[in-house]
Amino acid sequence: MRMRWLLALVALLLSLGTTTAQDKKLKACFVYVGPIGDVGWTFAHNEARLAAEKAIPGLETRYVESVPEGQAMPVIDRLVADGCNVIFTTSFGFMDQTLEAAKKYPDVIFAHASGFKRAPNMATYMADFYQVYYLNGLMAGALTKSGKVGYVGAFPIPELKRHISAFALGVRAVNPRATINVKWINAWFDPAKAREAAEALIAEGNDILAFTEDTATVVQTAARKKIPSFSHYNSMYKYAPDYVVSGQIVHWDKIYIDFLKKVQNGTYTNKNLQDVDYWWLLREGAVELGAQTGMPINPKFIPALKAAKMTVNGKQVSVYDRVMELLKNMSSAKPTFDPFTGPIKDRYGVLRVPAGKTMTVAELNSMQWMAPGVVGQVADEPKQ
Repeated sequence: MRMRWLLALVALLLSLGTTTAQDKKLKACFVYVGPIGDVGWTFAHNEARLAAEKAIPGLETRYVESVPEGQAMPVIDRLVADGCNVIFTTSFGFMDQTLEAAKKYPDVIFAHASGFKRAPNMATYMADFYQVYYLNGLMAGALTKSGKVGYVGAFPIPELKRHISAFALGVRAVNPRATINVKWINAWFDPAKAREAAEALIAEGNDILAFTEDTATVVQTAARKKIPSFSHYNSMYKYAPDYVVSGQIVHWDKIYIDFLKKVQNGTYTNKNLQDVDYWWLLREGAVELGAQTGMPINPKFIPALKAAKMTVNGKQVSVYDRVMELLKNMSSAKPTFDPFTGPIKDRYGVLRVPAGKTMTVAELNSMQWMAPGVVGQVADEPKQ
């Protein structure tokens, strides 16, 4: 009788444990640097938040938009008080305050996008575009007639130095004498500054534009001047279907769903995130090459890219074929190509990546130098 009672008790406890694990309630909260309607970075994070809500039973989410960098702590305090047990901070400038919050609230799980500082209860994550930027650069190098490609940059942080340099390496692989001319606007979301910078670049003879700013302003400004451009973070094809060549599309939901499921099932806790760093690329499906989803290249530009030639291992190939070949390679389970494989010198002639070496994630995350062909002042850039 006693044995039967013990077995019944064990079965009940196991049942309760299973129910608790399955029904564990998560409240995940997001701190956004821009408005959710920006079309770019914040819009993409918010779309992923909504996708995670649909994919994960028991998940509740909340967000705060348009939080200035350096002013995240009061927002995090309010979210913790509101019962958020997982908090995602989604801009590079939130890094130090996220780390501060992780120490202040050791029972809360934090994850910071695009940074490199972690703690037992703070992970990092990034869906990175450097591979896609290289492919965009190949196309830009083929399509420019003036040999001048313009870039509207937000801030000269490692992320943008990495992306602009990858873009420049692609441009120069096709057009070795081309320049990539950068104008910084020191803002993630500022349509007026983005338009002013784009117009200035066009006036200076740049006949292709790319950018990091969270609206479609550059795409629209370029289209009015009949200038091809590359969209950023989301499909901006609908804003200029005759002039958007391709671009970078992000799928943050791949990371958010994976991370939150692992919190829910107990894989991730507030004590084991010190070494958790998502660095997801084409291979993981976190990013996509495209004018829009499922359209790697706008069909209007394919004939010109097929006609354009470049030299690869001593042979002439079409730029279109090279883009598609490398896209397939870098999307495979074991890519053999990486844009940052040496030898690579910076724009001052200093060897930064030795022959046969490929930059590590840590090196990419702390990158300060710029690739050859980049023109313009860049803060914190080493010259030796």
